Amino acid sequence: MSDEDDLEDFEPDLDGLEREDDDEKETEEWEDYRKEGEDSEEWMSTPLTEDMMKEGLSALCKTGNGLAHAYVKLEVKDRDLTDIYLLRSYIHLRYVDVSENHLTDLSPLNYLTHLLWLKADGNRLQSARLNELPYLQIASFAYNQITDTEGISHPRLASLDLKGNHIHMVTGLDPQKLISLHTLELRGNQLNSTLGINLPKLKNLFLVAHWAQNLLKKVEGLENLSNLTTLHLRDNQIETLSGFSKEMKSLQYLNLRGNMVADLGELAKLRDLPKLRALVLLDNPCTDENDYRQEALVQMAYLERLDKGLYEEEERAEADATRQRVKEEQEAEPEPELEPDPSSI
Repeated sequence: MSDEDDLEDFEPDLDGLEREDDDEKETEEWEDYRKEGEDSEEWMSTPLTEDMMKEGLSALCKTGNGLAHAYVKLEVKDRDLTDIYLLRSYIHLRYVDVSENHLTDLSPLNYLTHLLWLKADGNRLQSARLNELPYLQIASFAYNQITDTEGISHPRLASLDLKGNHIHMVTGLDPQKLISLHTLELRGNQLNSTLGINLPKLKNLFLVAHWAQNLLKKVEGLENLSNLTTLHLRDNQIETLSGFSKEMKSLQYLNLRGNMVADLGELAKLRDLPKLRALVLLDNPCTDENDYRQEALVQMAYLERLDKGLYEEEERAEADATRQRVKEEQEAEPEPELEPDPSSI
């Protein structure tokens, strides 16, 4: 099989990203990297060598017209690398893992135009900027020192992981270029707004906070995410549920655990989400109300699960009765009398 055929047939395995709650594991991982990042030690220059390449290369495949072969997978993880200049010559690489090194520059990867999969976690990168790579589908830059989302424009990129960085605002993610992106991981950054995530093909969005990192107080600018099915906003500072739109017609799972929603009336703002079936609101002030669980179902008739607990038929029947009673009371209320117009007297 040639390079082009193999690249066309590649299907990324993203099942692991469509998870519900592995927050405890993520928190431990984030704390480990956070402590490492506080270490100001200066690392000795350690360039990638031919010997390291020989040890790390695998997966021999046909290339070009099928008459030649080359290794297409490289793993040089945790080798104290500060320089990967040598990769410029290995243009047939498709899978590259350079995680847990001390890299500050990934520009040699610009020459790997057949690259499908990149893992560069746990380095010292300040940017994820690369030239447009036509076949790149999975890219992970977790636990670096990245401060922005500029320079990411790979047309087949399906999954982008930027968790555990220092990003304050999302900018530069062009929906006209990122036409395949459906999973975006931004947990554990320093986000203070959800603006800039205007990616209509997006299905999974993770904005969970760790160690008081993300500082989101409201949801805004997500109105065009008509394909979004999963939204994680755990441990932020959200007080109001304004910002959810009926245009978010595919949203099925919403995690708001550990925020600051105090008023049960805010749940009415989620009525316009026609496919919302699972909602997590644990550790919000509103969950202290005695009728919290029932009120959620009254407000959202199609909700199937709240805080991981499925609704029973009895609860659903009671909520239906409450809605009917409220409707009848509203219909029975007399129309308010109009005040006479003083000018007509």
